[in-house]
Amino acid sequence: MNGIHILKKAQKGKYAVGQFNVSTDEHIKAIIIAAKDLKSPVIIGTSEGERKFIGTKQAAALVEVWQKEAGLPIILNADHCKTFESVKQAVDAGYSAVHFDGSVLSFEENVKVTKQVVDYAKKKNPELLVEGELGYLRGESVVHKKIKVKPKDLTSPEQAKEFIEKTGVDSLAIVVGNIHGVETKSDLGTDMKNPPLYLDKLREIQQAIPKTFLVLHGGSGTPDEDIKKAIKLGIVKININTELRIAYSEELEETIKEHPEEIKPYKILAPAVEAMKEVVEEKIDLFGSKGKI
Repeated sequence: MNGIHILKKAQKGKYAVGQFNVSTDEHIKAIIIAAKDLKSPVIIGTSEGERKFIGTKQAAALVEVWQKEAGLPIILNADHCKTFESVKQAVDAGYSAVHFDGSVLSFEENVKVTKQVVDYAKKKNPELLVEGELGYLRGESVVHKKIKVKPKDLTSPEQAKEFIEKTGVDSLAIVVGNIHGVETKSDLGTDMKNPPLYLDKLREIQQAIPKTFLVLHGGSGTPDEDIKKAIKLGIVKININTELRIAYSEELEETIKEHPEEIKPYKILAPAVEAMKEVVEEKIDLFGSKGKI
């Protein structure tokens, strides 16, 4: 699957393609059914932890089968690879996109390893979509009480330009006030409200690297209006994970509570899959990718 072509269409059409992370095969099912119903391109993401659970080769095989059956433009992305070896494993398994996260490294080391990733991935497949990261993205895909984004965390437009010139990545994950996970007053995460985005900073970054695909990680809980404005300012890929986890786990817990006698997994899991599917549909509509296949 040519992810570069898919994101070029999004860039030209001023919409974003959603990346939805998965841990199991029924998660993949929920996302792809939603995308098929709404005729939307979609990105399936697996973090290193999620890949370890579902299996790297297994995820690639499952998505390939679904892609053939659904007839959809589906990108499979190895999310937040922290080492070159992790990227290599995903590329060799047949992933159509990889994300190297060198944000904890020095700028020089981040550039060095990211360039190594680009060289290896493009040699294997010139159409493979390669994403780098610049800036410090706080949090993880869980429910938080409070996360404070600091000015030094934000992506520098000047460094972004240098990073793109030296690495040749197709996409860049940036930090403009976004966080991983959701802030909430409720332990269950039902009252989500993340900090607003620094849209002026996003505009500066887009002007510095106008041809690069800009990526917003930590889309869960970000105010809808900020999401819409960010897309207008150049964001073409938005990652969603925590909201999927909350919807799935809450519905699963409720089903088990209401039907303690039920032992058939497909009956226990079905409502949770539907809850996840509904979140995906809402995001596809918000991102403007509905009907874009």
